[in-house]
Amino acid sequence: QVQLVESGGGLVQAGGSLRLSCVASGRTFSTSRMGWFRQAPGKERECVASISGRIFNTYYADSVKGRFTISRDNAKNMVYLQMNSLKPEDTAVYYCNAVKDYSVPLSDYWGQGTQVTVSS
Repeated sequence: QVQLVESGGGLVQAGGSLRLSCVASGRTFSTSRMGWFRQAPGKERECVASISGRIFNTYYADSVKGRFTISRDNAKNMVYLQMNSLKPEDTAVYYCNAVKDYSVPLSDYWGQGTQVTVSS
């Protein structure tokens, strides 16, 4: 089973930046599209960004376009999410997962996530 470990969250003021990291186990990582998801209290989990395995084609939700940047390092089985110009509405627990169809989680398994809190 794929193991996913997210890190890098924290408390930041509006307008600030954070960089999230996710390390994933599994031999198919380099060919898997990977994504970042978030879930705020009382809301459904949503995909905010994803990146393909080989050519690094990216997808972003409209709410984060121009502010968030997803990247990956296949040699290290790592996926990153650089978050700039953070807003209070970005407050959520952030998770990574393999993705299909650009924004649909491929697995029902989720890591523990990392909490991002943006104060106004």
